[in-house]
Amino acid sequence: MKPGKIAYHTGWLIDGTGRSFRQNQVLIVENGRFVGIQDASIPLSPNLEVVDFSDCTALPGLVDSHTHLLMSGSMDPDIRKSQLENTRTLFEKKALMARHLADYLKSGIFAVREGGDPHGDTLDYKLETARTSLVTLAAPGRARHAPGRYGKLIGIPLEPGKIPEQQFFLEKGPQDHVKIVNSGLNSLSRFGVETPPQFSADELTFIIAHARRKGLPVMVHANGKAPVREAVEAGCTSIEHGFFMGKDNLRRMADLGVVWVPTAVTMSAYVAYLAEKGDPGDAARADVARKNLDHQLEQIRMAGELGVMLATGTDAGSPGVDHGPALKAEIELFVISGMTVEMAIRSASRQGALLMGLVDRGEITTGMRADFIVVRSRPHTTPAALCDLVCRVVAGKMIKEG
Repeated sequence: MKPGKIAYHTGWLIDGTGRSFRQNQVLIVENGRFVGIQDASIPLSPNLEVVDFSDCTALPGLVDSHTHLLMSGSMDPDIRKSQLENTRTLFEKKALMARHLADYLKSGIFAVREGGDPHGDTLDYKLETARTSLVTLAAPGRARHAPGRYGKLIGIPLEPGKIPEQQFFLEKGPQDHVKIVNSGLNSLSRFGVETPPQFSADELTFIIAHARRKGLPVMVHANGKAPVREAVEAGCTSIEHGFFMGKDNLRRMADLGVVWVPTAVTMSAYVAYLAEKGDPGDAARADVARKNLDHQLEQIRMAGELGVMLATGTDAGSPGVDHGPALKAEIELFVISGMTVEMAIRSASRQGALLMGLVDRGEITTGMRADFIVVRSRPHTTPAALCDLVCRVVAGKMIKEG
């Protein structure tokens, strides 16, 4: 596509604001930005190049707000073992991250927010490739967890009495955010089991205040009422996962402007895996995972009613959760919970962009960076069509590879 001002005639437009779609809109792009959004009935300059997507829906480039680039969604036991034991070479790690970022780009996801790894390799990779990558990556380096508690797979423990100056901000390069682990994982053997917080309320408040003074947002892994409540009251930026946190926490998050990244697709993927495996002994675990999913969807529904800011993240790299395609599944789960397609797309675009500090992304509005994707679908079937994109435009440039 030659440089200059280009007009894209779309049949329908979901603009990322959460408002209802608009029909027959023209997106005018110049120098990598939207310079005009207008009705197709308004005449255009005869010299303006027009790209016809009049049978398609355009929507903003997507954001996955919770990923683990060094993990694969593969259920192969050997692959998962190598990931858990971290036996790969740096070359192999870089190749894996590059492949996963390519998967995101292919899926119309132009920004991802990393949840941490034990050696800070994702942050190092981001710093090496930031100028050339078409997918924007935000990384915290290593997550921090309490000694002896869950988190070894994605970070390192904080030693008692050394929070946070002596060891907390020791990454090789500037972090984009801080990742704290404040609970365990969901139980797949007993429904609704909650683990205690990993840190005291005073410790969390101290850590988060220190991060805020450095201008760093704080994402907190937390499931259960007490771990979420402590993180929210301590001033975290976002709650990751949030299974079984309850309505009172959701209400408080709405009051304080704390963002929630539900990662419901993790349970959906696990149910699908167990069903495919077909082992009668897994029936009980599948039932628990299904109940976990249903409960999370009900919490998402309540969050929408209460006005909680929601961003879609997949926890990609978890078993059965593939980088790229999993975001489509998460968006579909948001819709199943009762959210409109437009609001679900907002959570996967504008809300995710704001969570990453990308203030000029995630919305198709005059003045914003021209990131958008096109699907051959009407608006109400857009989530299902995300597996087959017609066009991807990043910063005004049409992407043809991938």
